[in-house]
Amino acid sequence: MGTQEYGKIIGKNLRRIASDANKTQADISRDLRINKATISSWMNGTRVPRMDKVDLLAHYFNVSRQDIMEESVGNIEHSAYYTNPETAKVAQEIFDDPDLHALFDAARNSRPDALRAAAAMLKSFKETNPDG
Repeated sequence: MGTQEYGKIIGKNLRRIASDANKTQADISRDLRINKATISSWMNGTRVPRMDKVDLLAHYFNVSRQDIMEESVGNIEHSAYYTNPETAKVAQEIFDDPDLHALFDAARNSRPDALRAAAAMLKSFKETNPDG
């Protein structure tokens, strides 16, 4: 696959990821201190970001490098486990909390509020049983 094809894939993914995060090109430019024209060229697929910039974008959006670089299968990114970005964020918070790690394998299509309720329930169990 050539640079032009990669540019199109990356641009499409960046547009989707930015939209999911409610971020504009101006937001990204300001937050990452990258020229808006550069952000625009990446999102339009006319230029391909260097790997250090892909990593910066992945960290900024809390996604994997593959989420930016790999082609989507249908409308679902094949490297993403959770289909709802808000659910993915809550799941990451649960995964990072050692007391709640057991919830990491929660249902793929769980709503964010359902995950929060389950996390709150487990926290309350822990508070009533300090040894557990």
